Amino acid sequence: MKKDNVVREKSYAFALRIVKLYQFLINEKKGFVLSRQILRSGTSIGANVEEAIGGQSGRDFQSKMAIAYKEARETHYWIRLLKDSDYLTDEHSQSILFDCEELMKIPGSIQKTMKIRN
Repeated sequence: MKKDNVVREKSYAFALRIVKLYQFLINEKKGFVLSRQILRSGTSIGANVEEAIGGQSGRDFQSKMAIAYKEARETHYWIRLLKDSDYLTDEHSQSILFDCEELMKIPGSIQKTMKIRN
């Protein structure tokens, strides 16, 4: 795996955290519905980044980055909901929320840069 692609690396590391969070929610909290939602959206960020990197055109790249951004926003929502409904403590949610917010910024910034160029 190429090491100099920040969004690729961060989205992959985030997906691993989400998988571990999913396992925790299933095994410890029995939160089946919410855990599936966060697993789907949280791992989709990296999948869409990978698709963007392999995109066939600039528009394809832009489209996939836009989806990654939207999935990051959705994941942020689910993490906040898990925290506010006491599935996660403030302490447990702070770090993952920070990482999610960072992932929202990177594709958002890429989108803005691409719009300026077009």
